[in-house]
Amino acid sequence: MSSYLLVHADSDREYLRGPGEELQTDLGVLEVPEDVAHGDVLETHLDEAFHVRRLRGPDLFNHFERTGAPMMPRDIGLVVGHTGAQSGDRVLDAGTGTGVLSGYLGRIGAEVTTYEIDPEFAENARANMQLGGVSDRVEVRTGDLTDELDELAAGEPFDLITLDTADAAAVVERAPELLVPGGYVAVYTPFVEDARDTELAAREAGLGDVETLETIQRELTVDERGTRPSTAGVGHTGYLLFARLTAR
Repeated sequence: MSSYLLVHADSDREYLRGPGEELQTDLGVLEVPEDVAHGDVLETHLDEAFHVRRLRGPDLFNHFERTGAPMMPRDIGLVVGHTGAQSGDRVLDAGTGTGVLSGYLGRIGAEVTTYEIDPEFAENARANMQLGGVSDRVEVRTGDLTDELDELAAGEPFDLITLDTADAAAVVERAPELLVPGGYVAVYTPFVEDARDTELAAREAGLGDVETLETIQRELTVDERGTRPSTAGVGHTGYLLFARLTAR
């Protein structure tokens, strides 16, 4: 069951609720109809109006129950853009965490198998997949992906591998056994030393089109005086490695 975003008409307050669920706030009580649909306007018993919107990727980032720092939407955009992730892809993921990346990929129609080593994080991610309406496309497994590589390599290959784990280089070494020809690896790493290790592992494994990017984004400040890059924050989130199985 997918949830909907309920946006208060006269403020920026918003909540996630599914069909048949109840919203209780200081704005009143609202019963979400079973047949609720995108574009509906619902009212609380205090006549406060909420607009119903279907979820989009950024809503997952904003509303999923977090177990740490999830991957930022701008980094996910690079993953999708550089790998061409699409509906019908089989994706192998590790380091599920909150599950934002898996949720994004599930919502574009990919079939995701994701590994999370922490049982509590994994259970939270399963609840988030239910909340995001992708539990039928995202399977959250509790465990260490590196323990399952032999079994996975003997099965159907994947179109894409996405990793956000400290041992990503060990998985990248096995990527040729796990990917379809032309398949991609995308690795997020917070530290430059790990980025170096994963790039060296990708080259050693014989993967092609290897590149590592630092992701930096600066917001523009617009006011009556003019427009310039914001001076707040460094805009850095991490490093992304991309590589491709160009030949077998």
